[in-house]
Amino acid sequence: MKIRVIITGTTGMVGEGVLYYCLLHEDVEQVLVINRKNCGSSHPKLKEIIHADFFDFSSIENQLQNYNACFFCLGVSSIGMNEETYTKLSYTLTMHVAQTLSRLNTDMTFCYISGAHTDSSEKGRSMWARVKGKTENDLMKLPFKKTYMFRPGYMQPTKGMKNTLKYYKYVSWMYPMWRTFFPSFVSTLSELGLAMINAAAKGYDKSILEVKDIINLSKK
Repeated sequence: MKIRVIITGTTGMVGEGVLYYCLLHEDVEQVLVINRKNCGSSHPKLKEIIHADFFDFSSIENQLQNYNACFFCLGVSSIGMNEETYTKLSYTLTMHVAQTLSRLNTDMTFCYISGAHTDSSEKGRSMWARVKGKTENDLMKLPFKKTYMFRPGYMQPTKGMKNTLKYYKYVSWMYPMWRTFFPSFVSTLSELGLAMINAAAKGYDKSILEVKDIINLSKK
């Protein structure tokens, strides 16, 4: 199946990497990115919409139709945030975008970047994990063709990317050791990107994908 995908968050590390692999992949025929600022990439497959308000897509809805995948890579850190603010930026925003896309594209597969140790019960002590868990649970209730929740841990960045988080240059040398001793927590950004593409093109037998599932799916 040829993929026509909408990607959010391409000015961040994960979204930039996912976009990079989508533009290279033969199964991806169209890519639309929605950002608040220019992503800095150009490609024959690529179209970009600069849009400031992710809580209101009404003015661009006519440009969001006829896509069959969404790779939702937009996210914020919970550090320094109270639960109300983090919920608005992580849950409310995500659900607004997803509800809009599910209404406009009935044949869409929605792939959401969550995180390792997300709390599906929504009752744990960790605030961010509860919010992510609620987001996952409610996304899976929407009328998409398929929904996949990706829970990556540490991701080894792809060389040459502009938006790699700065601290990675101090820790990435430990990746081979982590891959050996903590294989259930470590993958590469390329494995994540390929796994998302394969989820949309070929499907997977789980809705929630931990690191081992991401690695397995990347090889399909």
